[in-house]
Amino acid sequence: MAEGVVRYLATERGLDIQLDSCGTNGFHDGESPDRRAMLNLKEKGIDISDLRSRKFRIDDFQNFDILFTMDLSNRDDILKLAQTDEDRKKVKLFLNEAHPGENLPVPDPYYGGDEGFESVYKLINEAATAFLNKIDHE
Repeated sequence: MAEGVVRYLATERGLDIQLDSCGTNGFHDGESPDRRAMLNLKEKGIDISDLRSRKFRIDDFQNFDILFTMDLSNRDDILKLAQTDEDRKKVKLFLNEAHPGENLPVPDPYYGGDEGFESVYKLINEAATAFLNKIDHE
């Protein structure tokens, strides 16, 4: 959901940024997003049907300037793979963009109902907006 929201908002602002989302375990490699996530975002004009899950790769440290994680567990998993201080500095919690230093996780809506996807959308949209506002001012 986060990749789709950031991509959508960046396009609206005319920002050209490279995005790619991934997981830390690879259990769902090649799969489409959850249908509830796709439906939630489609209602907002955001299409994520083209996204496919993939596992984080070590070369992601070289390919991206920022590596956002959705929670502390994923952050710690990515940090364990970092080989340099420069790599470690790239790893950030996504919701800290809207709530600096609070280290809030994005809740996993998978086991809940549709309302969980709406709650996650609101959190992601807020953080994505804050992040893109920073980029606009740089």
